Amino acid sequence: MSQPNLFAATLLLTPAWYSDEVREEIALPLAPGDYKVTPGARWTVTSLKDGTTVYDGIGPVEISRAA
Repeated sequence: MSQPNLFAATLLLTPAWYSDEVREEIALPLAPGDYKVTPGARWTVTSLKDGTTVYDGIGPVEISRAA
């Protein structure tokens, strides 16, 4: 079971509505492997811990470990 890491955040990278090149960054509390990304007409990101949908919108999206 993954524990939140206070020193290395997980980021959800989503498209910015105002640019094709800029990505929005949303901090997530769990490890990158604790999320499932489902592509489609609307992309979803779901927590594998409790099934909560943390994102539902345009894509593509990416889960990344912050540098």
